[in-house]
Amino acid sequence: MLQLYIGNKNYSSWSMRPWVLMKAAGIAFDEVKVRFDSFEPDSTFKRTMGDLVPTGKVPALVIDDQPGRAPQVVWDTLAIAETLAERFPDHALWPTDPRRRALARSLCAEMHSGFTALRSHCPMNIEAQLPEIGARVMAEQPGVRADLARIEAMWTGCLSGHGGPWLMGDRLGIVDAYYAPVAMRLRGYALPVHAAVADYIERLSASPGVAAWIADALAEHDFLDFEEPYRSAR
Repeated sequence: MLQLYIGNKNYSSWSMRPWVLMKAAGIAFDEVKVRFDSFEPDSTFKRTMGDLVPTGKVPALVIDDQPGRAPQVVWDTLAIAETLAERFPDHALWPTDPRRRALARSLCAEMHSGFTALRSHCPMNIEAQLPEIGARVMAEQPGVRADLARIEAMWTGCLSGHGGPWLMGDRLGIVDAYYAPVAMRLRGYALPVHAAVADYIERLSASPGVAAWIADALAEHDFLDFEEPYRSAR
């Protein structure tokens, strides 16, 4: 049995990655949502996740498939992705070609450690439509412009290198799931992108796993002021 602990779907970009990946691959799991009541040490969220993983953060994958042994807990999105790829080799979550697999891992690692300007100035907020904020950020933040240029170059390079429609070929895999929260940012803040990138964002948004996540995020109706640098109400 697999359980995936996640946070609020409207805001939790890190939670979105493994959830979308598992949905897209048809990997069965039970979702456990831990609401972002706050991130203070005494919050319900921090107490709940702190009892599960040393980081006290989401997502976390709990694997309970060995009777008589304590469940295994995997945290961090890269570790979760690698664990799923090992457990479900027939799903081809990574590309089967070694060169493309190395490229896919590099792109995920780049996302994992980079794009700090985009993350900081355009936090994921699926419910909100913030084109005015996006225009201001693009005008005022060179780091965001640089991040966007890199993302566009990366995505167009991937999409033009094969028959598509996904970043690594004909199957939605780890790289697409990893960049799904970025697509939500580009869409919500209406950041200007080339036609090929805009088309990819629409395809990704309409894919079953991402579309289901978006629908659940819109149904939450849970306005968290500490996650809202640009709005005072819904």
